[in-house]
Amino acid sequence: MIRLSLLKELAHTHGTPIFVVDHDAIRRNYAEFRRYLPRVHPYYAVKANSDPAIIRTLFVIGSSFDVASIAEFNLVYDNIRDLPAEERQNYIWDKVIYSNPIKDRRTLQELDQYKPLVAFDNSEEITKIRRYAPNAGLALRIRVPNTGSMVELSSKFGASPAEAVDLIAMASDAGLVVEGLGFHVGSQCANFENYVQALSTSAAIMEEAQTRGYSLKLLDIGGGFPVRYDPHVRPFRELARILRRELDRLFPKELEILAEPGRFMVGSAATLVAEVIGKSERDGKPCYYINDGIYHTYSGILFDHCQYEIKSFRKGPKQISAVFGPTCDALDTISQAEALPDLKLGDLVYTENIGAYSHASSTWFNGFPPAKVVHVNE
Repeated sequence: MIRLSLLKELAHTHGTPIFVVDHDAIRRNYAEFRRYLPRVHPYYAVKANSDPAIIRTLFVIGSSFDVASIAEFNLVYDNIRDLPAEERQNYIWDKVIYSNPIKDRRTLQELDQYKPLVAFDNSEEITKIRRYAPNAGLALRIRVPNTGSMVELSSKFGASPAEAVDLIAMASDAGLVVEGLGFHVGSQCANFENYVQALSTSAAIMEEAQTRGYSLKLLDIGGGFPVRYDPHVRPFRELARILRRELDRLFPKELEILAEPGRFMVGSAATLVAEVIGKSERDGKPCYYINDGIYHTYSGILFDHCQYEIKSFRKGPKQISAVFGPTCDALDTISQAEALPDLKLGDLVYTENIGAYSHASSTWFNGFPPAKVVHVNE
């Protein structure tokens, strides 16, 4: 947690709203992941927060990267652009996965020169990859349970486990190299049984593939590693213990295991500071209007199904209050039931654990710009 005194100092220096990224927190989160899951190679999911400075910090400490667009790929590529050609190519082979199962032909054409690892989950994608990126390695994404995850993904992505080996065979018959298998249990997964079922399904598919002559050498266990937004979220070490057990039980030591932590790396690494710009009373409830909202850093309320706690620097008895964003739109409602003291115009409020899927989806709606990003402990 960034010191409150520093947050106030930064707000005074830069104005509000500000999105304060703590790079020490990013490094701690990466170290925790490596400590509890030493067998798993973390590929930071860039979509969680694509700020180049965050990518740079993770690059320096040895992270790999999961990208889902050519723009995200180029953000990572900026860090290796000046390496010798062979070293640059080796980095892409070893450290980057393009995990979006659906890619347009222009993206595939641009990626092909790098011979990347790309995800797929259907026969049409095989045809596209064969035509536009035949040098790519493939990882088949399968559909697995997303029950209990804050954001489910299985309705949009993932091949049925029943058709998995047939798709591997189809890709191989097309002259492509299928390197492995992948899945995603859904973002902010609270139901750790999802992982157990997904790993069991993956092991069965790999066994069937082996009997049909297709040897897979990697498994991508996706993301979903939860951030402790509140005390009810079970700690990561509990999930890691389950994963270590199942990985050792089901898969040979030589199998390469990847993961795509995004939220886990940056969710707790940023704090928003905003200012009270308006105040009223509606139906007996105090209402505060602040200069950040649903269309900006709090966009995660809509897009990420996440509820953030708003805290005040001012002390005093608290009462249930409503908090609205600055736009001229009633959808811009951050909370109808926030416990806050009596606030004055110009007071500052802050929200912790807002680093993932927040500033990344900010807009310029109604002419209000996204919060200014401020980096500390780089």
